[in-house]
Amino acid sequence: MAIARQHFGDANDGKTVDLFTLTHPAGMTAKVMTLGATLIGVEVPDRDGKFDNVTLHLPSFADYASGHPCFGSICGRYANRIAKGRFTLDGATYTLATNNGRNHLHGGKVGFDKVVWSAEPRQQDGSVGVTLTYLSRDGEEGYPGNLTAKVTYTLTGDRELRIEYAATTDKPTVVNLTNHAYWNLFGSGDVLGHELTIHADRYLPVDEGQIPLGESRPVEGSPMDFRKPMTVGSRIAEVPGGYDHCYVLNKATEGELSFAARLFDPKSGRVMEVFTTEPGVQLYTANGLNLSKPSGARYGKHDGLCLECQHFPDSPNQAQFPSTVLRPGQTYHQLTVHKFSVA
Repeated sequence: MAIARQHFGDANDGKTVDLFTLTHPAGMTAKVMTLGATLIGVEVPDRDGKFDNVTLHLPSFADYASGHPCFGSICGRYANRIAKGRFTLDGATYTLATNNGRNHLHGGKVGFDKVVWSAEPRQQDGSVGVTLTYLSRDGEEGYPGNLTAKVTYTLTGDRELRIEYAATTDKPTVVNLTNHAYWNLFGSGDVLGHELTIHADRYLPVDEGQIPLGESRPVEGSPMDFRKPMTVGSRIAEVPGGYDHCYVLNKATEGELSFAARLFDPKSGRVMEVFTTEPGVQLYTANGLNLSKPSGARYGKHDGLCLECQHFPDSPNQAQFPSTVLRPGQTYHQLTVHKFSVA
């Protein structure tokens, strides 16, 4: 096992951005930079033993600093959308930045993906990792409370990437954290031929602004049904705009770590299974991705897909959804595990 730390660049505010490379002899490497607590590399072997980076990434710090669509970054203080950038908590109404039409998305104009986190390496019990910490000040992007957030990336001997989240606050607030990695198990091209399974009988229908309508609907008989393996592209044309929907995961017990999704690339044989404590997973098929950098990095529509484990969009305004409220004395916690293998 090894942890390497190097200077990667300097943020606009002058803060140093480091890059951590985590290597596990089980056959896996991960790279994490402190800007946005961003996962910029996950290298695993295919069925022939060839390693590739299976998450969309950029070749240089300059590329990341010039802007990107949350490639591998942590989204917060609230991942996904909050309708009209407003919510009421304990009788007080809070106004947030609106950066997605009239709605609030992924923490606002300067969300957790755009700030520099402090970091400490970790190595114990056959695992290697890094813990990143960020203090989000009271009023940042309109949110109440000083929130201390921690995210730990860990590689294990079972060829797992574990992402563990924790947060505490000194005022009542709302929290919903996720990682926004775009996965491509072949390493290049589109993912329409990947086979996807999602352990969910229901999903959340949305309005034209991608805000949940407040109900869940059965996936049965619709192109939303991934209860059995289906290729991503087999029915995507039947979904206006492509997949960008939250699935209600089948849970025997609230908060348990359980199976959420499986992604399989027939060409490489790579398999990624996702387990999470969260109630939902947002499937996003990079419908609007059109990125071109001077370095030559290029990604287009459907070149990756996201499986963002999280609470439901707009939960602060929809009391029937699981609560995302965090109060002083409580600790927000979630765990998501990506397990890699070949078939």
